[in-house]
Amino acid sequence: MPAVNHAYQLADRYQQSEGRVFLTGIQALVRLPTMQRQLDRRNGLDTAGLISGYRGSPLGGYDQELWRSKKHLAEHDIDFEPGVNEDLGATILWGAQLVDYYREDVAKDGVFTYWYGKAHGLDRSADVLRQGNIQGTAKHGGLLALVGDDHNAESSMFSHQTDQILESAIMPVIFPSSVEEFLSMGLLGMEMSRFSGLWCGMKTITETVESAASIEIGALPNFVKPDIPIPPHGFNYDAHLNWPAERLEFERRMIEERVPAAHAFAYANKLDRVVFRAPKKRFGIVTTGKAHGDLMQALKLVGLTEDKLAEIGISIFKVGMSWPLEPRGIREFADGMESLFVVEEKRPQLEKQIKEQLFNWPASKRPEIIGKRDRRGEVLLPEIWVFSPEIVSQALARWLNGTSVERQISDAVAAMSAPSHNRSDKLVARAPYFCSGCPHNTSTKVPEGSKGGAGIGCHIMVLGQGRKTETFTHMGGEGMHWVGLHRYSKLDHMFQNLGDGTYQHSGSLAIRQAVVSGANITYKILFNDAVAMVGGQPVEGTPSPGVIAQQMFAEGVKRVALVSDNIDNYRGDKTLPAKTERHDRDELDQVQRSMRDTKGVTVIIYEQTCAAEKRRRRKKGLMEDPARRMFINDRVCEGCGDCSVQSNCISIEPKETKFGRKRQINQSSCNKDFSCVKGFCPSFVSVLGGQIRKPDVSHVANLEDAYFAALPAPASTSVDGEYSILVAGIGGMGVLTIGGILSMAAHLEDKGSTTLDFTGLSQKNGAVTAHIKIAPTPADIDVPRISDGMTDLLLGCDMIAAAPSINKIGRGRTKTIMNTEKVPVAAFTRNNEMYFPAKETLSEFVVASREEDVSLVHATEYARKLFGDAIATNMFLVGYAFQKGLIPLSQEAILRAIELNGVAVEFNQRAFQWGRIGADDLEKIEALIGIKPTDPASEDKEQSLDALVEGFAQELIAYQNEAYADKYRDTVATFQAVEIGEQGRSGRLTRLVAKNLYKLMAYKDEYEVARLYSDPAFEEKLKAQFEGDFKLKYHLAPPILSRMNKATGRPDKIAFGGWMKHGFRLLAKFKGLRGTRFDPFGYTHERREERAMIKEYEDLIALAAAHLSDETSVTISALLNLPDEVRGYGPVKDANIAKMRARKEALLAELTTPIQKAA
Repeated sequence: MPAVNHAYQLADRYQQSEGRVFLTGIQALVRLPTMQRQLDRRNGLDTAGLISGYRGSPLGGYDQELWRSKKHLAEHDIDFEPGVNEDLGATILWGAQLVDYYREDVAKDGVFTYWYGKAHGLDRSADVLRQGNIQGTAKHGGLLALVGDDHNAESSMFSHQTDQILESAIMPVIFPSSVEEFLSMGLLGMEMSRFSGLWCGMKTITETVESAASIEIGALPNFVKPDIPIPPHGFNYDAHLNWPAERLEFERRMIEERVPAAHAFAYANKLDRVVFRAPKKRFGIVTTGKAHGDLMQALKLVGLTEDKLAEIGISIFKVGMSWPLEPRGIREFADGMESLFVVEEKRPQLEKQIKEQLFNWPASKRPEIIGKRDRRGEVLLPEIWVFSPEIVSQALARWLNGTSVERQISDAVAAMSAPSHNRSDKLVARAPYFCSGCPHNTSTKVPEGSKGGAGIGCHIMVLGQGRKTETFTHMGGEGMHWVGLHRYSKLDHMFQNLGDGTYQHSGSLAIRQAVVSGANITYKILFNDAVAMVGGQPVEGTPSPGVIAQQMFAEGVKRVALVSDNIDNYRGDKTLPAKTERHDRDELDQVQRSMRDTKGVTVIIYEQTCAAEKRRRRKKGLMEDPARRMFINDRVCEGCGDCSVQSNCISIEPKETKFGRKRQINQSSCNKDFSCVKGFCPSFVSVLGGQIRKPDVSHVANLEDAYFAALPAPASTSVDGEYSILVAGIGGMGVLTIGGILSMAAHLEDKGSTTLDFTGLSQKNGAVTAHIKIAPTPADIDVPRISDGMTDLLLGCDMIAAAPSINKIGRGRTKTIMNTEKVPVAAFTRNNEMYFPAKETLSEFVVASREEDVSLVHATEYARKLFGDAIATNMFLVGYAFQKGLIPLSQEAILRAIELNGVAVEFNQRAFQWGRIGADDLEKIEALIGIKPTDPASEDKEQSLDALVEGFAQELIAYQNEAYADKYRDTVATFQAVEIGEQGRSGRLTRLVAKNLYKLMAYKDEYEVARLYSDPAFEEKLKAQFEGDFKLKYHLAPPILSRMNKATGRPDKIAFGGWMKHGFRLLAKFKGLRGTRFDPFGYTHERREERAMIKEYEDLIALAAAHLSDETSVTISALLNLPDEVRGYGPVKDANIAKMRARKEALLAELTTPIQKAA
């Protein structure tokens, strides 16, 4: 068993000066400035560091990590001053490079500076970068721009490539290929910036900055200063250079002096280097950045070992500075080569420069240069999206066509390209979506007849939700589309969403432009009190609604309205201008309609705290947690989905019952927004006080120690080369934690390890994956991403999230452990009838591998019963896989890694051990918790027709009386006889009649709702979910008491106290009045309609019986199932009835057509 380093602490990632540490890409960028400060101290310089910029994926979490490390950074004289936006952050750093101008006023020798921002931010900062760069850096200063490049649009509106922007600003582009190189190249980049006087850029991309690795920290480097002539004025900022008189001299120095200085520094310090030199020169491969790792992995995939490379004569040159390409190194490498193959992602940078460098060589000496296109001019490497080792392998095969390894590589590539099976068309995606209780569920609605524009932020997910919000701009350009379009549009007005973070960043200027233009537009400033899209950071300057309102009136907007879910907090707010209108969020539609009719620019400040941030604050005790939860009485629920329409909330989930699909509230994910109660339905109940009931697991805890001690050691798994684990699940449920824990455990055993997280918007209920690699040493891992077919273990924490990773399965290689829990996808909020393809999804994994290699585990169900919390699911699966011998780490290392993680340590360690028990003896767990979950992949066993009919008949007896039930039985039996006579058996059609006739006959009037609330089963369901001293409030809209809401056109619901249960019991006793002239409710439109539909359906059954044949069975089936479309109460039901009757007419016309033809 390998030794575990128990002395290692998380602080070592920043404080350990030499040896192995485990770092994420973001943490490496936090450590980098402290190493620069240490290097300066060693060299006798008294410098300080300054960091500024603006957040954005893949650098979205950089500011948070800097804040967490504030104390450590301060110890090294490093300050963090976040910019309000990217270009202002860059200008702040420009100021720090002026220390030589203000030398007598500055105490430090210099200030080294780091700018950070994603590619979009680099675009908008280009002017600052050009102007600052042309002036140069301080002698002991320097600027390194950390650029978050998103080559594949993993977390951006579109894919990026920042090389060209940096080149246009004459900023050298340093491109690390790993977390370790962030440190080595980052130090070198800063020293280059100082020496040459140029601002430098360093590219960070998703696959490096969002990965983590066990890396080696060596002694601080000794950089070589090139022996080149230095002009009298030096290369750095020259306070004596006059502007504007000598403005052309600025450009001359930058191009003719500083760029060559950067070349010289790069050459002297081996920034570009030969990583493999073959004894004979024939072929050369030139790479940079991530593509280098892809190449090295590709060579392994096609079996080109170092011996093979040497035999063929292939050498490899790794370029660290992709622009401007240092000429001496590439010429030395190219000299004597027959062919150069340039491997780089996106549009060609290196290839163009190499061709330029070698163009004038004699034809006899000049090698051919292959890159994006092959010898015939056909595409060899794509200029779009991202590379993979497989793509590089295919390109290698074509480049080396005609060599001794042609067949070997071609066979390897053919094996990679083996056709996969046809995927089921029933599979669904787990797309990101608004959080439960998200303010944007309400704030992004627009009134009927209006349209809106989307903006940057979480609220951009409104696109594609059918909310008439369809276009977007860059950050800060919100509303400008309409300013350009309004004069040509038939629309007179537009709504525009604008996040509070974007408002502070640059969006306020767009409002100013809109005012100047005179366009009719209403900005909805979505004030959510956090920048939720990239981690919940505070908005710079933390502007309040009052301050924003003051600014808006000062800009000249016509009206400002504050809409809030807690408007009472603002009634006496003196920061709000007196003319600011104040409204509750329930009045949003009215406010929007009023603003729409106002000429000019108007503003709605929609204030509601981000739901995720609200949840975090409640956990920390920083925000009140209302002692209220919503509960749905599923027997009263009609399954109409109006609660989802009103709330757009993912915590409203389907609940399958014998009465059809109903609704339930996921209490674990509910963030207590309570907008679901607006659904026009009497099934909603407020539970006041009490707590969510947790299962009594004391008997489990009493047995744990003995169970854990009795566990046998797992089957051993050795690591020979890379061992790849892919974890897939739902954002926010601990998937990334698994990656961190397993990688850290490998690090503690002195193994090589990496993890790569693919998140994007996954924290918003989308899919997330973690690629984990474990190897004997760090050098054994070339890239953190797992190649297709190369997964050893696939942990499916969620089957839907795991489905897109099926191509990572290698038949005969991959072992799959899949959680069988059916977690609804967000699309259910918009599609009431959405089918959950559990069987089809799980079968995909079996088909892709082998049945014996797929283990289906009811992990979530076990977690709930063992721990009372589904959050234990993922660690349970880790323990299960470990006990099966599928994780090549020791228990000691995993438990220590959980301890270092520092979150719910005991809980997670126990979940891990229970997962081990599940793998060793699942029956022990099932006996202990008293359940044996059903297999979701198995077909649901349908109840027999006789049992179905009799069950519904018994319900109708309770509903009305025996005679009423007999009428139901007789009608079904009559049709059943016809179906048997016509088709030789009864089944599908009679089953439709049985279900739908029951549904219509058991219409939920006041007596039935009262009976269902009086049923002891309702109280039992409540007590099963809640405990403690709680009270109830029933949300009803009785026709006599409810007032019609003019804005919604619906009766308002009224909250009735717990005393209402006595009223329900009394009212239920009067069910005998139903349908008689003494029924006071029977005269309402809704009740008359319900009785009429029963008669209509009976006539329809008779018509179907008369025309049943093989030719008409499909149409008759649709006709007989029409009542299933009639769901809901009041106006919801009326709308559904109208739709149903329109469809009925079309189906009846269709039914008579074949009859007429037959005649």
